[in-house]
Amino acid sequence: MNAIISVVGKDSVGILARVSNVCEKCNANIVDVSQTVLKDYFAMVMVVNIDNLNREFTKFIDSFSCVSENKNVDIHIMHEDIFNAMHKI
Repeated sequence: MNAIISVVGKDSVGILARVSNVCEKCNANIVDVSQTVLKDYFAMVMVVNIDNLNREFTKFIDSFSCVSENKNVDIHIMHEDIFNAMHKI
């Protein structure tokens, strides 16, 4: 199973590194990532495999709060099943 991580906020050094570090600590494998900087704003969407998480999914989500606060970005994590259900016609 996968999860979708979206990150948006004012650009600063290390956002991708910090999000990737949390994924590594939680044993989530990064499958795909797309990022861009629009003017001064950082935007990223990441797909991570969560089959081997070393904590519950809700705790995985909570693990990103420190990055969100320290880098002043909005981070949203959604289970792939919910993401797909929201985007079905």
